[in-house]
Amino acid sequence: MLNTFQQAHHRALPHASHDEAAREEFTKSFKGFIQSSLLPGLTPIYNEQVKPAFQKEHGREPADRRDIRSAMVKNLYFQHYASANRVAQEILWESVNVSLDRQLPELLETAKQLSASSKARLDIPEDFTPPRYITALDIHCMPGGYASEVAEQDITAGALYDRGVYLYSMGYMGPENDDMGRSVCNYLRRNKPDFKPLRILDMGCTVGHATLPYKEYFPDAEIWGIDVGGPVVRYAHARAAAMGHEVNFAQMNAEETSFPDGHFDLVVSHILLHETSGKAMPRIFNECHRLLSPGGMMIHADLPPFDLMDPFTQFILDNETWYNNEPFWGAMREMDQVDLAKRAGFAAEAIKFDNAPMAVMEFAGGSDGYSEESATEVADREFTAGEYAPGGGWEVLVAEKELAQEMAA
Repeated sequence: MLNTFQQAHHRALPHASHDEAAREEFTKSFKGFIQSSLLPGLTPIYNEQVKPAFQKEHGREPADRRDIRSAMVKNLYFQHYASANRVAQEILWESVNVSLDRQLPELLETAKQLSASSKARLDIPEDFTPPRYITALDIHCMPGGYASEVAEQDITAGALYDRGVYLYSMGYMGPENDDMGRSVCNYLRRNKPDFKPLRILDMGCTVGHATLPYKEYFPDAEIWGIDVGGPVVRYAHARAAAMGHEVNFAQMNAEETSFPDGHFDLVVSHILLHETSGKAMPRIFNECHRLLSPGGMMIHADLPPFDLMDPFTQFILDNETWYNNEPFWGAMREMDQVDLAKRAGFAAEAIKFDNAPMAVMEFAGGSDGYSEESATEVADREFTAGEYAPGGGWEVLVAEKELAQEMAA
C-alpha cells in the first residue's frame, strides 16, 4: 500500500531524478520544521513580550489581528519565522521547476497523447481572458501563476502545481492530492446518503485534484471541472486520463459560465473563494444558484471564517495575505458568506457552515471515512494556529436550492 505521505506517480506528473527528489523532499521537510518548531515559539513570544509591550504603549490589550500584527512585525523572532516561511515557499517552486524544465518537451507530448485518448471533453476557447485578480500576481508565489502560457498547448503551470501543492501541504493532501474532494464526498455520504447527483461541477478546479473523487463516489455522474487557467485545465484533462477517469474540463470563469440554468445537481469548490475578489464572490454565489437544479446543493470548502477563531489564530493565518501572495485571504474570511448565499437566492434555513474532517486524517487513523464516530473525533479538535487544516477538517459552506414546488409557492 502506498504511504499516505508519498505522492502517487502518474504519467502526466514530472518524474524527479535522485538529486531533484532530494531537493524537493528538503523543501517539504523545511516547511514541516517551520510549522513544528518555529511556529509554536510565536505564542510565548506574543504572550510574554509583544503583548505586554503593546499594553504598556497603548494602555490596552490588542483588539484584533491588525493590532497583533502591528506589534509582532517589530519582533525579531517573528521576522525570522516570516522570512523562513517565504524562503520555503520560493525554494519549493524552484525545486520542482528544475525537474519540470528538464522534462517539459516529453511532458507536453505525453499530455497530448493522454488527452487524445480520453473520451471526456476538453473545452479551451480561443478568446478567453482570465480575470485580472488571477493574472496580476503569482498566487502563492507560484512562478507565472495559473494562466501563463510558455509553450503551445501548454500544461506547465498544471504540472508545477500538481507537484508543488503536494509539497506545500507537506503530504497532507494525500497521495493523489485529493484530500479536499474526498473529505467533501465523505461529508455527503454521512450527511446526505440518499443524494445521488447526476451532474456535478467543480469550480476553480486547477489540476482536477479535488474533482476526481466525485467520479469515484458518483461513477454515473457527468462531471465538469472549470478553471480560468488554460494550462491547468489542459493538465487536469491529461491527468484524469492518466489516472483512469473520464472527466470533462473547460477553461471558464466561475462568475459567469456557459452552462444552462439548472444544469447541475451539485456545485462544489475547494479553496477557490480566497483566490477570488470581493466583487467576484457575490457573482460566483449567484452563478451557483442559477446553475443548480431544484433540490441541488452548493458546497464551498475552505478554511474557517475569522469569527470562529481567536485574534491570534487569525493573525497567524493572515500571514498568507502578507507573505504568500494571497491578497484576498484575509478579506474573504471577513465577508458574510451566509448573507451572500441569501442574496443569491438560497433560503436562510437551507444555509449553514459545517466541518468536513480531513479524509487523510481519518485514513491514517484507520477509518473508512464514513463513520460518524470518526468524523466527530476529528471535527472536535481545537483550531491550532498555523496548522495545515485547522481543527483537522475543512470548513464547508453548504446551501440547498429549494425544490420546484417550494419555489413556485
